[in-house]
Amino acid sequence: MKHTLLSLVVAANMATSAAMAEDADALKFRDGFLSGDLTWADVEERAKAEGTVNLYYWGGSDPINIWMDQVVTTDLAKLGVTLNPVRITGTKDAVDLVLAEKGSDKGLGEGSVDAIWLNGENFSTLKSQDALFGAFADKMPNSKFIEWNAEDPRSLLNLRDFGVETGAAEAPWSGEQYVCAVNTARVDKGDAPSSFADLEAYLTDNPGKFTYVKPPHFIGNTFVQSAIYAHNPDGNGAVPFQASIDEIGAEEFARLISPGIEYLNTLEPLLLGGQNGNTRYAEDNAALDGMFLNGEVDFACKFGLYAVATGLNNGTYPEGAEAFVFPEGNMIKNKNYLAIPSNAPNPAAAMIMANYMTSVEAQVSKLQFTGMPPGVDPWKLEAAQVESLTDASPGLIGVTQAELDANTAPDTNATLVDVIEATWLDYIERDSEDDIATIVARAVENLK
Repeated sequence: MKHTLLSLVVAANMATSAAMAEDADALKFRDGFLSGDLTWADVEERAKAEGTVNLYYWGGSDPINIWMDQVVTTDLAKLGVTLNPVRITGTKDAVDLVLAEKGSDKGLGEGSVDAIWLNGENFSTLKSQDALFGAFADKMPNSKFIEWNAEDPRSLLNLRDFGVETGAAEAPWSGEQYVCAVNTARVDKGDAPSSFADLEAYLTDNPGKFTYVKPPHFIGNTFVQSAIYAHNPDGNGAVPFQASIDEIGAEEFARLISPGIEYLNTLEPLLLGGQNGNTRYAEDNAALDGMFLNGEVDFACKFGLYAVATGLNNGTYPEGAEAFVFPEGNMIKNKNYLAIPSNAPNPAAAMIMANYMTSVEAQVSKLQFTGMPPGVDPWKLEAAQVESLTDASPGLIGVTQAELDANTAPDTNATLVDVIEATWLDYIERDSEDDIATIVARAVENLK
């Protein structure tokens, strides 16, 4: 019995020592790669030894899931890595798992999550908790397809994610822009609004023929943000909203957003159902598409650079649908990314996966299968590569890429999103008797 107990203790100590050695080896690998002492060949060798990459991503899209299963899995296998696609209903679930495991002292090599598809608040949360692997994205071979030069204004979405500096701790994977569509079978294209003032005028003459997705859905938040930009009392659009709430302060933030929130409050009775005191907002993209398709509304606004072409192809948009520029100068554009947590069990395999995802070949097939716009930057590509992406694209209908590029605005800083959302919900949905400054101050205090 004593010998058996001794054997168990020895075995346990050996297992602990092995785990510690493995952790130390993982840390040595990370430090060596981030410092530039290791080559990409070293990453490839370690990735084959790790074998698997656990990618956590929103699994609510059949085209994305099919692409992952039929294309990504096969291609990664050729690189010696097995993809384990973990489909989740919300990105926050993966972030919470990373932080919970980090709180349980699970370090690099010991967690469950190798990579997460994310952006915005979720990236900001991981960064603020020191839960990211480090600056890997600009060290991958395919980082050459991404603009990292801070002096080039086109690098903004690679260097800042919802106003938060990325520090190359996430790899740009896909891009999107908030685009509106008009049903030209019901509305002449020339009568489509180009500004929020135009929208109010149109709805005054045609009450009920527009609505937007209801906050706190991110599509709804984006519409609210674009209205805030357009009504910025200082006239400099998105500029002040790139700073954090701590930098701006509650009082100043309330001053900046009040005109936009007041505008949306004025607009509410002109929206779908508002004439009866029962304003109807779309709960999500699918609900908005349905309203647009059956003629309840004349316009549909959401993230979807190729939404018109895709909607016409699959029958979710009316036949007369065309995209148009709205609001001028404030069509919010962002990117989404792949990040590696600080406690990833297979960090080398995660980097192989991220590098593959930013290859032109993967970007082309993703575009073909899912209609998701590229995350790589076209000016960093060769002409033949640009052509391959163009050929894979569903295409633009009603607007040109030049028009979209000329009216781009960035998202607000991630720390502002919850405050904007809380202000809309309290002031507009709940019809609070408090003024905007009081509501903002309360929302900011709740963040602490």
